[in-house]
Amino acid sequence: MGVSVTAEIAINRSPSVVAAYAGDPLNAPRWYRRITTAEWITEPPLGVGSQFEFRAKFLGKHLVYTYEFVEFTPETSLTMRTAEGPFPMETTYTWAADRNGGTTRMTISNRGQPVGFSRLMAPLMTTAMRRAMSQDLRQLKTLLEA
Repeated sequence: MGVSVTAEIAINRSPSVVAAYAGDPLNAPRWYRRITTAEWITEPPLGVGSQFEFRAKFLGKHLVYTYEFVEFTPETSLTMRTAEGPFPMETTYTWAADRNGGTTRMTISNRGQPVGFSRLMAPLMTTAMRRAMSQDLRQLKTLLEA
């Protein structure tokens, strides 16, 4: 059973501001509640092929994983993928402006195929991921609108 979860929020900032902040992996620990650290593996700047190591805590477990950026369109979208651990995942961010350009609709989509024991936990993981992603987006909104 695969997992696919999407969450979105409207942020009262332009897409350039939202994308610059949310698209910078070094900012992830500030708005992702479960990510504790983020470190470059490859040299900056961010682009296709860039790699980052994230350390996180999710469902009581400490996780260390490397994401590789596989698609990147500045101010529009980015996609990163990890094949490590019990839950290989692909994460996509998209940013879209409203009509006047002052508000951005940010969407996060996570897709993955749990393996081993994690496969049995997929329904629980889906619910937990949806809740966590919504909380993270609210935190991002709070930070950027302050």
